[in-house]
Amino acid sequence: MENIDIGKKIEKYRKANDWSIRELAKLAEITPSMLSQIERGLANPSIQTLKVLAKALDVPTFSFFIEETPTSDLVVRSHDRKKMIVEDLSYELLSPDFSGTLATAIMKVPPNTSSSEKLLEHKGEEVAFVLEGKIKVCLDDEEYILETGDSVKIPAYMKHKWENNFNKNAAVLFSVTPPAF
Repeated sequence: MENIDIGKKIEKYRKANDWSIRELAKLAEITPSMLSQIERGLANPSIQTLKVLAKALDVPTFSFFIEETPTSDLVVRSHDRKKMIVEDLSYELLSPDFSGTLATAIMKVPPNTSSSEKLLEHKGEEVAFVLEGKIKVCLDDEEYILETGDSVKIPAYMKHKWENNFNKNAAVLFSVTPPAF
């Protein structure tokens, strides 16, 4: 684990609000010189000081302790996607991984294939967009044929399944929050 530069995070939040050191120091009721020293890493703030800074900046105190993700870890090259094959279905993960609160993938469904035998539910809310072909989506007791360009929102815990009863491949882009596969 790398050292977290709390001062740099405070400075980033301050600048995002377009505040000077003096303006934030006044709101947080600390001296501008103390705030300057904290931002430059020359002084370590007490927990109480962090709390008042967080309140003034309108951010949770814990946000000062969250490690930064390198931006290079956020990019997924098309040839580096994680792929999963479950029976006849294939999934390509567009998100870097399953961490966080959102995952996005492409599900490829060959002709005469379904995502499951029966309707399934999960805790994640889902939005799906048909990239290619057409596909039937079953939502509780209703069935809908979706074609290229159509989309559907599936609330958490709604029973659903996908069926490709057609003679062409279907590809569905979907995002799930929280990730549930």
